[in-house]
Order: sequence, then structure tokens, then C-alpha cells
Amino acid sequence: MVLGSDLRRNGRRGNRRRVAGLLAAAVLVLGGGLAGCGDDSGGGDNTTPPTPTVETPTPTTQPSPTTPQDTAAAEKQIRTNWQKFFDPDVPLKDKAALLENGDKLGPLLESFSDDPRGGQVEAVVDRVEFTSPTEANVTYALTLKGATVLPGATGTAVLQDDTWKVSVKTLCGLVGMSGNGTPAPGC
Repeated sequence: MVLGSDLRRNGRRGNRRRVAGLLAAAVLVLGGGLAGCGDDSGGGDNTTPPTPTVETPTPTTQPSPTTPQDTAAAEKQIRTNWQKFFDPDVPLKDKAALLENGDKLGPLLESFSDDPRGGQVEAVVDRVEFTSPTEANVTYALTLKGATVLPGATGTAVLQDDTWKVSVKTLCGLVGMSGNGTPAPGC
């Protein structure tokens, strides 16, 4: 007999016993759980086995600190309002409702709309990127009579009174590009 061979044999035998014991326990557990299952042939006990329930974890996803609760709806509103604001056919009073603090910035809106180019400008939003639940960077293109004159322009949309609006700084930047040299009222 080789020194230590008895230990290996006993060790293997001990492992086999442990595995056999675990298998027996598993059979008992599974067998006990399956004992109520039958083939509906009338044999066995007629009690209805309990209906298994599966607990699904409740998602704990919180809105991101940089997005509104419903980003899809917010983005849709930004795109729609941005397009309306820059639509030459939309009256000034309606544009005021789409401009940050628009109710106080009539002269600024008039200045923008009185510019011959401002009255012909439209916008197409390319991308909206939220920077907070109440603010987003907007990449857009300005068109003049259907021709793109300012591709890749950037501006800001702000949530004010539950409406996504064109920010004052965006409009001031555009009015400043008119080249008349005097700052627009409100900028």
C-alpha cells in the first residue's frame, strides 16, 4: 500500500457520499414539489396544486438627471414648437407663446419678424439633446425660401410653464446675426 493512497480513496468515497446525499435531497425536494402533479386520469389526490407565482422585480429606473420624464414626448414637442416658431405664417402672438418669456419680449419678436429675412426663415430640427429635465440643446438648419442658409445651427430649448420653448439666447443670437449693429430689445 502506498502512503496516502488510503486518504485519496477515502476522500473520493467521501466526495461520492456527499454528491449522493445532495442528489437524494434534490430528488426529495423535487419529488415533493411534483407529488401534486398528475395526469388527470383520476389517480392520486384531487386537490388542485397551488398556482406558481413568479415575482418580477419592479424596475427601479429613475429618470436620468439630464432628461425629462418622457423624453420622446418632450423631443416631439421641441421639434413641433421650434418649427412653428420659425414658420413665417404663424402670427406673432402665437410665436410669443413659443419663446422663453415671450409675453415680455414683444419688441424682440417684432425686431426678428420685421427683418425681411426673418419673415422668410424656417427651421428644421436635426437633433435634440437634453442637458437637464428643463433644457435641451437643439441642432437645426435654417432655410430661406426653401434653401438651407444655416446648416448645423445650434440653439437651446427650455421648458417653461409646461411648454418647450425656443430660448431667448437662441433668438438673440439669430437677431445679432442680422448685422444691424444695435442689440435687439430684450437681448
